[in-house]
Amino acid sequence: MRTAKDRFRHAISFELLGLLLVTPVGAWLFHIPFQHFGAAALICSIIATLWNYVYNVAFDRAMQRQTGSTQKTIAQRILHAVMFELGLLLALMPFLAWFLGVTLLEAFVMDIGFAGFYLVYAFAFNWGYDIVFPVPAARAAEVANAG
Repeated sequence: MRTAKDRFRHAISFELLGLLLVTPVGAWLFHIPFQHFGAAALICSIIATLWNYVYNVAFDRAMQRQTGSTQKTIAQRILHAVMFELGLLLALMPFLAWFLGVTLLEAFVMDIGFAGFYLVYAFAFNWGYDIVFPVPAARAAEVANAG
């Protein structure tokens, strides 16, 4: 299992990089002033950061109970990313409609576009994060298997 400090580093780095990528593109695509879209993106990022922490702790605990490990297969990584994005979609859609002054349908379309981006981004980021910052038990197993 990951430590709270590691989970904090993961969540913050995920959201900061995501914000840097999505804010200028979203403002341009949806013809919303950069500052207004940036404020919405920042608030969504804070909500997503909290969801990221809670969701990943719950997912890892469920995996630990089910399999005895938190090591993910490709299929489990896909399930992990899809479930994360669906939960976030349900939380963010009403907020986006209200904050950006758009209909729920327009907010849904925006959210689906960003969910698509973040689905791929989450998969790639989490895989890369696991390589750069492996779980200590996983690192010990890799060293044992290499010898």
